[in-house]
Amino acid sequence: MRKFKTESKKLLDLMINSIYTNKEIFLRELISNASDAVDKLYFKSLTDSSIQIGKDDLFISVAFDPEARTITVSDTGIGMTADELEKNLGTIAHSGSQEFKAENDLAETDAAGVIGQFGVGFYSSFMVAKRVRVVSKAYGSDEANAWESNGIDGYTIEPAEKAEHGTEITLFMKDDTDEDSYTAYLNEYELRHLIQQYSNYVRYPIKMEVTKSREKAKPEDAGDDYTPEYEDYTEVVTINSMIPIWKRRKSEVSDEDYNEFYKSNFHDFEDPLRSISVHAEGALTYDALLFIPGRAPFDMYSRDFEKGLALYSSNVLIMDKCADLLPDYYNFVRGIVDSADLTLNISRETLQRNSQLHAIANKVEKKITSELEKMRDNEREDYEKFFQAFGRSLKFGVYQTYGSKTDELAPLFLFWSAKDQKLVTLDEYIEVMDPEQKDKKEIYYAAGESRDTLMTLPAVKSALKKGYDVLLCTEDVDEFTIQSMRAYKEFNMKNVTSADLDLATEDEKKQAADATKENEELFAAIKKLLGDKVSDVVVSPTLEDAPSAIAAKGMLSLEMERVLAQGPDAERAKAQRVLQLNAKHPVFEKLKAAKAADDSEKLGLYTELLYDQALLVERMPIEDPVAFAEAICKLM
Repeated sequence: MRKFKTESKKLLDLMINSIYTNKEIFLRELISNASDAVDKLYFKSLTDSSIQIGKDDLFISVAFDPEARTITVSDTGIGMTADELEKNLGTIAHSGSQEFKAENDLAETDAAGVIGQFGVGFYSSFMVAKRVRVVSKAYGSDEANAWESNGIDGYTIEPAEKAEHGTEITLFMKDDTDEDSYTAYLNEYELRHLIQQYSNYVRYPIKMEVTKSREKAKPEDAGDDYTPEYEDYTEVVTINSMIPIWKRRKSEVSDEDYNEFYKSNFHDFEDPLRSISVHAEGALTYDALLFIPGRAPFDMYSRDFEKGLALYSSNVLIMDKCADLLPDYYNFVRGIVDSADLTLNISRETLQRNSQLHAIANKVEKKITSELEKMRDNEREDYEKFFQAFGRSLKFGVYQTYGSKTDELAPLFLFWSAKDQKLVTLDEYIEVMDPEQKDKKEIYYAAGESRDTLMTLPAVKSALKKGYDVLLCTEDVDEFTIQSMRAYKEFNMKNVTSADLDLATEDEKKQAADATKENEELFAAIKKLLGDKVSDVVVSPTLEDAPSAIAAKGMLSLEMERVLAQGPDAERAKAQRVLQLNAKHPVFEKLKAAKAADDSEKLGLYTELLYDQALLVERMPIEDPVAFAEAICKLM
């Protein structure tokens, strides 16, 4: 028994129990090592004419035996001598692949596609195996040797028999425990699943004997009532796809190919709205295949939803969903990123340096933005479908970044135009803006539950009558997003229900000021009656048909109050309300008459009714519906 050439017990225990978090990756690691061995032989054949190998000679095999409780991974690669078994497997963290790259000046190229870096992947097999036997025969050698270990005490190296060059690794699986079932790996379905999940795009065929079913031949004497019979048989098939679709030239792949890849890999029954293929070379080389779905998944806005792109390194899956590759506002994008340049950690489960990942993420983000802009400008119907499904995420992007992403994301927003009755961008709104409005440098919007409701608001009606367009915002995030934006380009964002909105002409302002001065005592009485319900009572210069309206003063709008009322801080989230009165409305004359007659009861009834009515128009709750109904009856 030979001892490992390190602090064996301590270090090997670390390899097995600490470095890897997921037991099932043992197969990924063994197949990656096998791929490296085949790659080495293939590379040697390119530089040594004495090595004669054909394409069909290079493959990897996976087999299992449930009765013997073994899994075997073999390859037709370069193989190892006894000395190489000693060096590569007897010394933990010695990377034969890394040494091969250095010897052949492959440190900065992927010409050979060699995956291994650290020399510890092999030891992941001890997470599931109580004993591992490696039989290897180097190419050109007549001798084979067997390395064997229980992963605890040490290892043995002895002569062995093997007909062909390459390496065969046999795992003798651990017994099942209450916590872990190792038997689960000893079946065809699970092994095929693991191969296709982690190693589907390894460049060499991964072969495995699988069970199939076929119809038996119909007996010659069978009658008309014969029922077909079936039998099982086994056949060696290639499990992996080998050539990833994202490595192929875009001209070689049809839209149908991309659509089928998307639907089968991301479990959607609809074609994506967009397929985005990226091939980047330079300081950081990578391939990416991105998809913009046609619809939002049902859990899109739930806490359980996970964003991220599948991350590959040299065609081997590293992370199923790498969240760092996507910003939150592009969480709907599906796809993969593959780069051989990534510096992985020792377990190949995460990254050592985030700078590489950030560089790729920045480029991916810019590419997504560019494609969305193209869709917005050239395929408007598709873009409107996209925005209906995912516009909320874009708006959250501005809100969550406190407005810092306004320049990048706001041009992608769509809002409903009250004037044109269609979806428009902010730039399209500005382009057809009324000249007077353009001089004011203001974009007008209203926020509420529905377009129909917003169209009935007195403030919206007033703006439209003056020829100003109003953007109707009906999502609960809209007001918060716009408040975070504050402005778009040189235009301030103004809520038409804001108390400081200035849409009036000079004549209208003068008339309002005169009415205010003439009825100072009336306004003081109304304000006293309403108490802290309002911060002010004023004459509106722009109200046309409505007797009253509620406006908000300050940062917190009425719509924000309504949305926040659904949360835990409802009591503290109160807008500063301003009661606006229409001095031209007949009801205003009744207020004046009640004040002149010193009829405090009638004045109180009118005041409460006008206030509650204004709240109801804004779809805001009133404090006492019963009192509201009784007041109406008293005045009838």
